[in-house]
Amino acid sequence: MRTCDAVVVGAGFGGLGAAIALRELGYTDLLIVDREDGVGGTWHVNHYPGLAVDIASVTYSYSFAPNPHWSHVFARGPELKKYAEHVADTYDLRRHLRLGTTVLGAEWDAAAGRWVVRLDDGETVAARFLLTATGFLSQPKKPDIPGVDDFAGTVVHTAAWDDSYDAAGRRVAVIGTGATAVQLIPELARTAADLTVYQRTAIWVTPKLDGRIPKVVQRLFAKVPFTQRVARAANSAVLEVIMVVGVLNYRRAKLANKGAEVLARLHLRRQVRDRRTREALTPDYSFGCKRPTFSNDYYPAFNRDNVHLETARIDHIAADGIVTADGRKTQVDTLVLATGFDLWDTNFPAIPITGRDGLDLGTWWRDTRFQAYAGVTVPGFPNLISLNSPYSYNGLSYFSTIESQMRHMKRLIGELQRRGADTFEVTERANAAFLDRMTDLLGDSVFALGNCAPARSYYFNQHGDAALLRPTSTANGKREASGFPLSDYSFA
Repeated sequence: MRTCDAVVVGAGFGGLGAAIALRELGYTDLLIVDREDGVGGTWHVNHYPGLAVDIASVTYSYSFAPNPHWSHVFARGPELKKYAEHVADTYDLRRHLRLGTTVLGAEWDAAAGRWVVRLDDGETVAARFLLTATGFLSQPKKPDIPGVDDFAGTVVHTAAWDDSYDAAGRRVAVIGTGATAVQLIPELARTAADLTVYQRTAIWVTPKLDGRIPKVVQRLFAKVPFTQRVARAANSAVLEVIMVVGVLNYRRAKLANKGAEVLARLHLRRQVRDRRTREALTPDYSFGCKRPTFSNDYYPAFNRDNVHLETARIDHIAADGIVTADGRKTQVDTLVLATGFDLWDTNFPAIPITGRDGLDLGTWWRDTRFQAYAGVTVPGFPNLISLNSPYSYNGLSYFSTIESQMRHMKRLIGELQRRGADTFEVTERANAAFLDRMTDLLGDSVFALGNCAPARSYYFNQHGDAALLRPTSTANGKREASGFPLSDYSFA
């Protein structure tokens, strides 16, 4: 059995950041495992037409590894993939990678004080630390629609896009109108002979202030890094206002939230000519209950003669088309599933994890409540850093979350090293107090006080908790990651 300092599950930006933090702590015998054949996580898996980040590029990157060469204000998918490759090379992480390998499960061996990690190639690895960085959007969701497996034409999920597919001259149906569909639909509309969009829940869409970043600005960022740090700080401040004021402090800033709704409604009114189509595209839930997005070309796609919006419930899928509840059938030859990801049933955790005394993490979360101290650690699971945990997503840019977690890791494991201890484990007292605080803070948010019932949002789990986001400011998350009470952990 191979032994190593740590196994990192996932080679996306979260896993790469965790590995960088471990290297900074002096650990060099690492194993980074990913089921895919490349690094980048969601930016490796996703490559559908129109893919781009919906957080400004200067903010959607590690603060310690800025990229001055983003081509657009909102980077395109291939650039994010290239950036992940750059990070892996720059920080010498490739020698730790085991790609194309799936982790079957991990169990805590109390006698040895090690995690025993089983891989699908038959190898078993013993590691002092286990870090799960499987991402929030890693388990594609297949729609629970009768007949979906009976469709005789082409079926493609946005998370498994076939690059050889050409929509030209095809009759295409897209199921779903989330953030991914908002990017994809305009691309398909330009070439498909006929495109029918099946919408269950409308999405709030605001203008996207996008455009090419001039070469002179790129050169300035490269030669004077301080200028890019200023741009990052300014954009981060805007994101903070959107998240903290408009979503998390809904009780005190309801007017700001309503202002975002007004902006989105004006954007819709300006871009869609038909009144009935505008009404159908208007969400009936509060802004922020479901992930909103930015786009300048999503709404105009519905002005095209070849694009049709369908809001009737799908009854079933036939071999040659889709039948709605009112009995109408639309014949199509391509079925595009823009149905998102399964967070709460299969993603928390994405692999079976068994902790102390045989405690199963997935079962415990579902039998009690989804919870994790600081969105990082869980009682009953020594030496486990769970990076995609409940209450971990801090700020709108995922990199804010990653860097806060890196800070927490370095403070926690640094203390472990200082004490000469072998294991850490968050106390039940500290975990319970953190969960109570998060629950109280969410009481001021749009999730508790807004009209969220019609949203069908993946933010909410089966317990009715909006347990994905950490309801504090990004600054608070970073501050607490660097200064949480060490007494919240037991060391042995």
